[in-house]
Amino acid sequence: MATSGRKVCFMTGASGRLGSEIALSVAGQGYSVFFTWHSSEAAAAGLLEKIRWISPESGMVQCHMAKTGEITSAFATFREQFDRLDLLITSASNFFSTPLPDVTEAEWDSLVDTNLKGTFFTMQEAVKIMQKQPFVSRIIAMTDISAELVWKNFAPYTVSKAGIRHLTRIFAKTFAPGILVNAIAPGTVTINPDRDMDTAEEMIRKIPLKRLGDPLEIVRTIIFLLENDYITGQTITVDGGRLLQ
Repeated sequence: MATSGRKVCFMTGASGRLGSEIALSVAGQGYSVFFTWHSSEAAAAGLLEKIRWISPESGMVQCHMAKTGEITSAFATFREQFDRLDLLITSASNFFSTPLPDVTEAEWDSLVDTNLKGTFFTMQEAVKIMQKQPFVSRIIAMTDISAELVWKNFAPYTVSKAGIRHLTRIFAKTFAPGILVNAIAPGTVTINPDRDMDTAEEMIRKIPLKRLGDPLEIVRTIIFLLENDYITGQTITVDGGRLLQ
């Protein structure tokens, strides 16, 4: 068990495009990082190797975020390695189009169970550790600006992200003052040509600042929340003004 006194972060979804930047940056802030991965073992192993150059005690575990038993097991493995939890970042997410009125139960479950149920039970496991600690700890949940928009072909996804915003407020009120709980709602940071319906040029036309976001801008928002002791229950939008449309 790691007892070096370093702060510890538990993170979901770290092996994704944005998540890997977040994980590396948190390690650079002096945290040991323990993260989950689901299907991309090679990407996760490569990320862990990079993180360990900064934070040698860091680790990872496979976990399907839609399955509560695997979440519980992941935290059991975490407790075997670490004796504290300073920061939880929930970044694991599933995303694909589901046009109405043909959404299937399997599609609904895939999106809502991974994004909302997985976030809820991860947060719940984290606070079981955090509420017993004699210092202030933090939860940062990654949501999405879609929670505030009407995307007609993404109903289950947007509902799951709206639910995370509300969970943030509930957990913040329930566990204050010892646990600060906030969320970040990124706008478009990267374009995935296999999943995004708009091209980069089409997306940029919708953004007042006329460019896509940079992962480092999300990282800076996380660092801001790590350094501020008087913010809880808030969702910070980082979208280049997209919600102004």
